[in-house]
Amino acid sequence: MSTGTLRNPNDPLNPEKLDPAVLHDDTNYASGKIAFFQYVSVAVFLFLIAGFWKLQVQNNELYSEAAERNRIKSTPILAARGKILDREGRTIVDNHSSFSVYLSRENLKDEHLPAIAAGLNMDFEELSSRLRRFRSRPKYQAIVIKEELSPAEIAFVESHHDPDTFPELELVHVQHRLYPRDNLLAHAIGYVGEVTEAELDLADFARYNQGDVIGKAGIERQYNEILMGVDGQRQVVVDNKGNEREVIRYKEAEPGRSLQLTVDLDLQIVAELALEGRRGSVVAMDPRNGEVLAMVSRPSFDPNKFAGRIRQKDWNEIFNNPEKPMLNRAIQANLAPGSTFKPLVALAALENGVIDENTTFHCPGGMSFYGHYHACHKKGGHGTVNLHQAIAQSCDVFFYNVGNRLGIDKLAKLGELAGLGKETGIDLPFEYRGVLPSSRWKARTLRQPWFPGDTISVAIGQGYLAITPLQLAVMTGGIAAGGVWQRPHMVKDPNRIEPRKSDVNLDNVNQVVYGMYGVVNQGGTGRVARLPGIDVCGKTGTAQLASNELLRSSARLAAELRDNAWFVGFAPRVNPEIVVAVLFEAGGHGDQAAPISRDVIKAYFDKKNRNVNRLPTLALAPHAQKGFAN
Repeated sequence: MSTGTLRNPNDPLNPEKLDPAVLHDDTNYASGKIAFFQYVSVAVFLFLIAGFWKLQVQNNELYSEAAERNRIKSTPILAARGKILDREGRTIVDNHSSFSVYLSRENLKDEHLPAIAAGLNMDFEELSSRLRRFRSRPKYQAIVIKEELSPAEIAFVESHHDPDTFPELELVHVQHRLYPRDNLLAHAIGYVGEVTEAELDLADFARYNQGDVIGKAGIERQYNEILMGVDGQRQVVVDNKGNEREVIRYKEAEPGRSLQLTVDLDLQIVAELALEGRRGSVVAMDPRNGEVLAMVSRPSFDPNKFAGRIRQKDWNEIFNNPEKPMLNRAIQANLAPGSTFKPLVALAALENGVIDENTTFHCPGGMSFYGHYHACHKKGGHGTVNLHQAIAQSCDVFFYNVGNRLGIDKLAKLGELAGLGKETGIDLPFEYRGVLPSSRWKARTLRQPWFPGDTISVAIGQGYLAITPLQLAVMTGGIAAGGVWQRPHMVKDPNRIEPRKSDVNLDNVNQVVYGMYGVVNQGGTGRVARLPGIDVCGKTGTAQLASNELLRSSARLAAELRDNAWFVGFAPRVNPEIVVAVLFEAGGHGDQAAPISRDVIKAYFDKKNRNVNRLPTLALAPHAQKGFAN
């Protein structure tokens, strides 16, 4: 008997009964599966090899650095901006100690955000929006989410900054920008703020990163590279829970350099107070060297609100204000200067020989030119007047005739030399050029010919002419200095740019200056600017914003479009030391601007005579009364 297993010959699984074709198909199927797994294994192996090559060879430094960051934590040490000082070294802009909170997104848990926002008294949407803005930045770079923390907010961060609650929070000590109260010198100084995404797309901002605080306007922007400094860094080794184990690097921040302005705080404060409650500008300048002694623009704004991130409410309030408080009227108010332009017209006429000191014209109260009647500001007329009387009494008819004889292009030639129709070159951003009309200008700009009647209006500072208060100060200072026009500047500069000089006849200059002396001291239109013992010279200006016909048609328009008042004065008459240009918007008549100029000139000579070098402590923002240098 056989001991093997007996198979039923009829069993379909009996190999003896299997079809050879079936056996062949099964073998092929098994071979296919084996080949498939072999290909998959090779592909996986090649993928791993490629990844290994990329990790260890091709991008070794990149991934090594990323791995290192997993255990090394970096915290910025922010550099303090340099101070801004006045001409005597007194502090205008300083810094004060405060705390900001940074958020590390490597350890960030979304469920923590509502509690963090509540603890820092932030709107949750504001926090979320800020995180979205920084999405493109590497996660290992911490971002600031709030500045100027209150004591309660500091306590919140300190009590919750641990591995078990909010390890993503980091408290950083910073030097926050501090500006004086009452908006002192706000437009000239400017303000700092966080660089925007739009600015980062510009070549001028290529070196900055999102979140950097930079100068945005005024001196802060113009000299940002000097004031900004270089941030430091603190690097520590942390464990997987975020606990610090070792400080491996500490680099001190390099503070920015301080900047000394040409501005005199004493004169600045006087000018600010003189213009208080009015809309306009005051510019005081030394015509001997171009140093700006004071610069005021009203209405103004509080730069402290911008020192970091301005609240949306404050932003809307400032930028929706119809009186445009952000406009620096000293360098951006392009307006007709009225009769303050007449001294330049007189000098151009004398230089070109179309009049002399004995030339007279009769003023009956107005005169027709080229089919249009042009009135004089004095309805009854001035009678027969010469150059000296015409400047002192601001006779329009005299200057209509002078302009008609002179022609626009000869006038424009001297105006260009005096710095009109172009930037003065002051070291402030966003200066406006103004408009100095000429036949070429009109053809190029308006595609129209210049008509002789156009010159009649320009001759009294109206028509197409538009200048800024700074340009008026530069123009007048150059005439008073005998045809030497200095480049105005705000920062002490030992390497001053050479002035523009002309070969004007000094006898002609003296005739114009004598006329401006008469404006103040001989019963002229600016007699309210007179100062005992000081030879103040000046010129009033009343500039219309609309035609007399339009103003007569509507009492409402007459009130809204009230004439601008201008005055420019300098002293002393010989070798002047100070020139002050004043724009008083809607002031009505030029004599309303004259007292403002008078007060600044008086302050200058009072200080010079007393040799006073100190100023009472400035009123600063409430949180900064302590430790502010005077």
